[in-house]
Amino acid sequence: MKLLQVNDLKVQFPIKEKGLFNRKTVYLNAVDGVSINLNKGETLGIVGESGCGKTTTGLAILRLVEPTQGTVFFLGQDMAKMSSSQLKAARSEMQIIFQDPFSS
Repeated sequence: MKLLQVNDLKVQFPIKEKGLFNRKTVYLNAVDGVSINLNKGETLGIVGESGCGKTTTGLAILRLVEPTQGTVFFLGQDMAKMSSSQLKAARSEMQIIFQDPFSS
């Protein structure tokens, strides 16, 4: 059974460029096209360089940061369509463990 299914997850943060006469909004691509399929009983580890989007990916899966695009299903339910109580229950079943780089 699929525990977690993430399809084409993208997170962009708007950044306003300061200009003399007009301000332009550009977007920083923090996460671009992440897909994950995790079955029951499996564990997932995400590793990479500092600033590559690991934390933002985890936060977007938990919907602590709203994804710009993509879908996240937990136990077959679309997390974007969950009520706040359903989301709270789903989050209690998930966990992000941050690794201290100095202890590894």
